[in-house]
Amino acid sequence: MDKPAPQALYRQAKAFVHGKLVSGEWKPGDLIPSENRLVLELGMSRMTVNRALRELTEEGRLLRVTGVGTFVAESKPQSNLLHITNIADEIVARGHRYHCQVLHLGREAASMPIAAALSLTTGASVFHLLCVHYEDGVAVQLEDRYVNPQTAPAFLEQPFGDTLQSARYLLQIIQPDEMEHIVEASHPSAEERRLLQIDAREPCLVLLRRTWNSGRVVTFVRLVHPSSRYRLGSRLPVTGAYRDS
Repeated sequence: MDKPAPQALYRQAKAFVHGKLVSGEWKPGDLIPSENRLVLELGMSRMTVNRALRELTEEGRLLRVTGVGTFVAESKPQSNLLHITNIADEIVARGHRYHCQVLHLGREAASMPIAAALSLTTGASVFHLLCVHYEDGVAVQLEDRYVNPQTAPAFLEQPFGDTLQSARYLLQIIQPDEMEHIVEASHPSAEERRLLQIDAREPCLVLLRRTWNSGRVVTFVRLVHPSSRYRLGSRLPVTGAYRDS
């Protein structure tokens, strides 16, 4: 019988390690067997095992520390880019503890960028909410939201916090018929680093979202996520048009 091709062996090694991670036998933070031990256990070459571990590291499943070993990486929560979701629901669904700290809730005059985002005139009155969302006591999202008062006149009267979030409230009173999502990488400001409790070397994923109802912009929000604690992604069917491109 012919020996499996090198690529098939590498996939076998990767599947073996992945199976240990998915089953929970190797838990986040665990030091996994050394490369040499896996070579002996799997009966494969060091190069084959190394490639499997390297790719799992690049995918964020493993963390390799020079001179120490390879550890199971902590999993990152993921938000869906194709839907308007409430972060509190996501955190609770994972079986974790949710907390929200409201830093500011008030009315102010819109600056030129905010007015443009909400399709209002500069200086127009807008509602502004700034808060931090926590998962098991760790800051995972900074929410900086502006709302058109004409679309949600009672926004400032809401008891936003652990039991009511702005996304939940707006979806309760308004059914958006259009939304815009823009994702960008960003170096957080000193204030953002302080609020998210991250150091200057930590990059952030920023989601800019606008929603409309009947032709009017309802809200513009900037959601800042520490890249080591969160990820953004979606899964959708591929149509014929995409297959042909």
